[in-house]
Amino acid sequence: MEKRRKDEGVLPWAAETFDLPADIVAGLPRIEILGSGELFMERHRGILSYDNREIDISGGNMTVRIKGENLELRAMNGYELRITGNISGVEFEY
Repeated sequence: MEKRRKDEGVLPWAAETFDLPADIVAGLPRIEILGSGELFMERHRGILSYDNREIDISGGNMTVRIKGENLELRAMNGYELRITGNISGVEFEY
């Protein structure tokens, strides 16, 4: 077995050892934007605020802010969500 350097974290080592994508191992959200009308997000941690112009979503140690017009939360469960509307921007706040 290969030794890890002390300054390397466990997550990069696990991702490499088990051939896993680093974002999944770290629990980071996965965001897919389809044109300007639909956003799909996996591994969210809940809705922080919601109106038809701005939706704030917890992504763990970051907030994902969706901006636009006529935004609507179309589907949501404990793992994923889908937002539709005229999406004009996505911001990440750490």
